[in-house]
Amino acid sequence: MDGVRLIARHLGGYRRDFLLAVACVALETSLEIVIPVLMAWVVDEGIMASSLETVVTGGALMLACALVSLGLGLLYARFSARAAMGLGANLRDAEYAHLQGFSFANLDDFESSSLVTRLTTDVTVIQNALVSGTRPLVRGPVILVMGLVCAAFMSAELAVVFFVVLPVLAVATFSVVRRVGPLYRVLQGVMDQLNDALQEDLAAIRVIKAYVREGHVADRFARVNGLLASTGARTFRTAVLNVPIFQATMYVTCVGILWFGGQMIMAGSLTVGTFTGFMSYVLQIVNSLMMISNVFLLLARAVTSVERVSEVLDERPTILSPEGAVREVPDGSVVFDHVSFKYAQDAERNVLEDVCLRLEPGSTVGVLGGTGSGKTTLVQLVARLYDASSGSVSVGGHDVRDYDLAALRDAVGVVLQKNVLFSGTVRENLAWGDAGATDEQMLEACRLACADEFLDRIGGLDGDLGQGGAGVSGGQKQRLCIARTLLKRPKVLIFDDSTSAVDMATDAQIRENLAALTGVTKIVIAQRVASVMDADKIVVLDEGRVHAQGTHEELLASDPIYQEIYESQIGSGISGEVA
Repeated sequence: MDGVRLIARHLGGYRRDFLLAVACVALETSLEIVIPVLMAWVVDEGIMASSLETVVTGGALMLACALVSLGLGLLYARFSARAAMGLGANLRDAEYAHLQGFSFANLDDFESSSLVTRLTTDVTVIQNALVSGTRPLVRGPVILVMGLVCAAFMSAELAVVFFVVLPVLAVATFSVVRRVGPLYRVLQGVMDQLNDALQEDLAAIRVIKAYVREGHVADRFARVNGLLASTGARTFRTAVLNVPIFQATMYVTCVGILWFGGQMIMAGSLTVGTFTGFMSYVLQIVNSLMMISNVFLLLARAVTSVERVSEVLDERPTILSPEGAVREVPDGSVVFDHVSFKYAQDAERNVLEDVCLRLEPGSTVGVLGGTGSGKTTLVQLVARLYDASSGSVSVGGHDVRDYDLAALRDAVGVVLQKNVLFSGTVRENLAWGDAGATDEQMLEACRLACADEFLDRIGGLDGDLGQGGAGVSGGQKQRLCIARTLLKRPKVLIFDDSTSAVDMATDAQIRENLAALTGVTKIVIAQRVASVMDADKIVVLDEGRVHAQGTHEELLASDPIYQEIYESQIGSGISGEVA
């Protein structure tokens, strides 16, 4: 029932088309049911009685029924196609819009390849079920019920055969559908795996070629593709079992009816015309049973897809704006008050443990620590990309959970560790920071991020960056991402190791340019001491805890971890400087 409600809800304005399609099928089927009655009348009252007028009248009525049925069939095709395509568009829109509200925690529950499958293949399966399944779903039961009634009216003795056969066919259909239903879910899961392999291989095609691993990824794809083929074969091999079962049962039924019907004609208890009409109903009933069987199999797959789409639409975003949310961030102060965090509720250890920090507005704070120390997690809590498991994070004097999400994230600019540029021009990518920014503002942001050094070489603001920014180097991509974030004019600016791919001189120039920005709190996560040694405060994280905090001079004099990092980089000359 949940699936039916989902379909009904997302038909939206196409509900009228769907109802008209159902009405067309019902009327078309009713007219086809009348034809065997007319046929029996023509045979008994016209042909057997040598009445030409009856033959002509009955033939004209049958032709009229056939033509009207044809017209209704064409109308059904039109209405059902519009309803199915509209439903598919509405479902994709609803899924995509719902995904935009997902927090990082929600996105952790779904593979991106699975989301692609649920937005494309699963919706297509639902569309096909609607456009191909509505007709047999309505037509089959109507023909079955009316056919049985009319057949019983013509000859109750012969109709008894159907009431013996129907339970056998019902059990066979139920057994096949029950077995094939779970196989369809497995099939869609393997489709997720195929999309995952494709997405990963196409995104990393340059790395694959650089390492000459084409053969390896081709073998991996062949395995997944082979698994999809074998799973599909097993699924559809099971699904088609209903065909031989139905055919064998119905052929035996037809032979039995012919045998007993012939005996009744010979005995004079049944007329040829009545038997001819009865056999027409037999064929219609047989076809209706086949249609019902096939539509059950079609719906079994559609139900799986509906459940997968429902899983996305029923996923509740873990982070939402509260009622009466604060819509203005006063300043860039940041406070961590006994903050602990873990990505999964059942995780054994926290990623962050009892973090207490106070960052003054307009200050520059560096964050250092080893891999896995929680640096990225720490700054993701500032923009409320995740919520703290315990404790609180405040920005501008308010708990981040009190803010409107859009207002908070506009005030907290984050240059993520994984830099992402979109296909299009430099201008189109920078507009993500401020859609109304002028060329002068964009060029100024590029100057501050030292992106102006290469801007002319790639065609200026109208230069095409290629697929996912493939036309620029890693360092250039980082600088464009910084420029994009600067256009937001945030009160808190977070750099998550976002200058790791630029040279030391450029890194120093970017830091010098950003130092001139007033009223902006800057949080810099870095692997290089030289990137943070001029900060107002440096925070050293170790296994999710604040190990030490202070200025460069204070930490160099007292903290062994900072001393070790400093000695390994500055003392050894890795940074390009000498102690």
